[in-house]
Amino acid sequence: MSLNVATPAGPSEPDTTAGLSAQAAAALLASDGYNELPSAKPRRIWHIALGVIKEPMLLLLIACGAIYLLLGNQQEALVLLAFVFVIISITFFQEHKSERALEALRELSSPRALVLRDGVQQRIAGREVVRGDLILLSEGDRVPADAILLSCLNMTVDESLLTGESLPVNKALLDPAPSKMEVAGGDDLPFVFAGSLVVQGKGMARVIATGSDSAIGRIGKALFALEQEPTRVQLETARVVKYVASLSIGIALLLALWYGYSRGDWLAGILVGITFAMALIPEELPVVLTLFLGLGAWRLSQKNVLTRRVPAIETLGAATVLCVDKTGTLTQNKMAVAQIFCGDQYHHLGHADQQLPEDFHEVLEYAILASHRDPFDPMEVAILEAGVATLTHTEHLHQSWNLVNEYPLSKELLAMSRVWESKDNQHYVIATKGAPEAIADLCHLPAGACAKLMAEVNALAAQGLRVLGVAKAIFKARDLLGDLPPIQHDYDFELVGLIGLADPIRPAVPAAIKECQSAGIRVIMITGDYPATANSIAKLCGLLSPGGIMTGADMSAMSDVQLQQKIRDINIFCRVQPEQKLRLVNVLKSNKEIVAMTGDGVNDAPALKAAHIGVAMGKRGSDVARESAALVLLDDDFSSIVAAVKLGRRIFDNLRKTVSFIVAVHIPVIGMSLIPVMLGWPVFLMPVHILVLQLIIDPTCSLVFEAEAEEDEVMQRGPRATDASIFDRKILIKGLLQGLALLAVVLGSYATSLYLELGDQQARALAFCVMVLGNIGLIFVNRSLSPKLLKSLTRPNPTLWWVVGSALSILAAALFIPALNTLFYFAQPSALHITVSAALATVCITGIALVKSRGLLSLDKHA
Repeated sequence: MSLNVATPAGPSEPDTTAGLSAQAAAALLASDGYNELPSAKPRRIWHIALGVIKEPMLLLLIACGAIYLLLGNQQEALVLLAFVFVIISITFFQEHKSERALEALRELSSPRALVLRDGVQQRIAGREVVRGDLILLSEGDRVPADAILLSCLNMTVDESLLTGESLPVNKALLDPAPSKMEVAGGDDLPFVFAGSLVVQGKGMARVIATGSDSAIGRIGKALFALEQEPTRVQLETARVVKYVASLSIGIALLLALWYGYSRGDWLAGILVGITFAMALIPEELPVVLTLFLGLGAWRLSQKNVLTRRVPAIETLGAATVLCVDKTGTLTQNKMAVAQIFCGDQYHHLGHADQQLPEDFHEVLEYAILASHRDPFDPMEVAILEAGVATLTHTEHLHQSWNLVNEYPLSKELLAMSRVWESKDNQHYVIATKGAPEAIADLCHLPAGACAKLMAEVNALAAQGLRVLGVAKAIFKARDLLGDLPPIQHDYDFELVGLIGLADPIRPAVPAAIKECQSAGIRVIMITGDYPATANSIAKLCGLLSPGGIMTGADMSAMSDVQLQQKIRDINIFCRVQPEQKLRLVNVLKSNKEIVAMTGDGVNDAPALKAAHIGVAMGKRGSDVARESAALVLLDDDFSSIVAAVKLGRRIFDNLRKTVSFIVAVHIPVIGMSLIPVMLGWPVFLMPVHILVLQLIIDPTCSLVFEAEAEEDEVMQRGPRATDASIFDRKILIKGLLQGLALLAVVLGSYATSLYLELGDQQARALAFCVMVLGNIGLIFVNRSLSPKLLKSLTRPNPTLWWVVGSALSILAAALFIPALNTLFYFAQPSALHITVSAALATVCITGIALVKSRGLLSLDKHA
């Protein structure tokens, strides 16, 4: 390539014929450091492990395991502690994996580079490029650092990594050459950026910024500075754990002292206190939260959604805003021929196998001839694909023709022409394509015809299409005297037509956006593209923006307070820079929105990490985006986001049902551990009874309620309130009232049995029977948020019947097997007594169901 440039080398600038010297490069490398992102300080293993163990859910599990060990129940303790180990291992793995985000950025920002040093071209590691280096770039090269072009020929660069836009941008020199970098994006600028890809042409550039000072490096620093926020469930669990732990320890201590003092048996008092602590501590809660989210991650994986940060799943159900990047998320991130204009007719090109009318064949034919045979440019690839799909069995594809000459695109004439020799060597064909105004100039169209053509061009551009004009010229070989003409204007061109190219939307996007809107989720499109293109794509997707369109320049002119007000009814943002995406997410969060953000490029990484739920595209997404997101769509299907939101809502609904059930079943256990002791009656519950009840409660909470299908209207209601809680007042009151009703029946049956002098073991057996049957009934009452109990009975859930069958089998064994009678401190009851106990439990549960059917205990209206 030519090394001639307009600006001579100064004393502080590299010699444009020799580049830096080896000594100067070594000195700059020593002072500036390597051309890579700075590594995060390595976290020691013990530091990561300590951070994992400090999670409140794990602390409660460890505490429960310790209690079981004190009671001598080693099997239960080992199961819990093993579960703790598994959770720690998984979380530790996730923590380690998240460190790969910066590593991915480093690899991306440090390709091999061809530099000029001491007058010799050298291929060096990208990390060794320094400020002032002269880098030589050609088609297919990854730019190693931010630089300003000193020379270039027909050069276009794909900057989608930074701008998010699929179309490559043209590069051109400026006179005088600028001394500092500007932002990525925009045609006819001399700036090239680290990580971008040279699509066409070649050039030489002077390096201005390396490492963390480059555009991609600044994104890396922003990504590193962001901290993950704990989810609401994590915060709520921490509060509940502290409260319940303090309460249970205090009451258990008082109960032990009371029993020891009043009855003179301090050892028995300690055992009573421990039993009460076991009854009061809802150890199911941390297990439930962990399992719900873990199984939720598994269920999402069945829908091609990878969960990188499990706690984010529950946040999905609260998402109020979904910010989507246009390119690669709403669209397919590839160019395709959308419309062809010829004469006065338009043809919309849809499916690949669609027939193309004969009148439009010539437009594609000459557009292909004006392109490279093995194209790299996305627009040329799209033109060739359209030609192969529609012209394969026609005479309009000319594989046997020979290329004679080509006229490249230039700043003076935005059109390129290629001269072909026909198969019979009798004539030459010149095909050209380029900017419509350049094609009109080459064809020497009169003013009226030119105005009419530009009107058609504007109509296509208003639809968000990139428009190319196509023209042809033909002359006989015998008419050629000497060499071919030196410039394109010397040919007698004839206008053939126009081609409109677009980045097509994903087929499932309109339906997915419609479902989001019906679910009360606001969809916002953020793109670096032009307003007309953004508006066209939004219309195709069914995305409305009552407040119009806002550009990045508009955002820059506003304060955060002004932007907070403006964005309430604006759903389309265009010409947005990477740092502005992050600003948008933060402003939406300051508006109390729960923000989900989708994206696939490096430019999206900070916003993905800052959002409550970051969703990255798995196939087309960069490593940095995937590692920064909470969720990754493995199939890049936008509709998978809707499935993820639905599952998030289902998980939250089922957690509410579970919390209500946990409160309800613990009230009788707590009451029957406390009241008989305080009244001087025989102790009702022993540790063995608590363990048996846990065999019913634990799988019910962790398996039965988790497997419950989503409510019928789950995607027809708005997102839950941002301050909604799984421990909210309505949930707790519902569980409390259900539990008090069952406690009253159990306590009444125990008191009556003692009054009738059936003996404490007989009374214990009958009351325990009422408690177990009542717990089973509470499962059915709480299975649905609907007040209609019939829904609870008809909803399929195979796990439920396994739990119910197991619970009834254990109860029957404890009541009727003599060896177990002794273990449970029971006396074998008669059939009549069992029937009475069953009737009491049935009456209690029926009463609760009737109250719920009146809407007094339902959870249809979410807080």
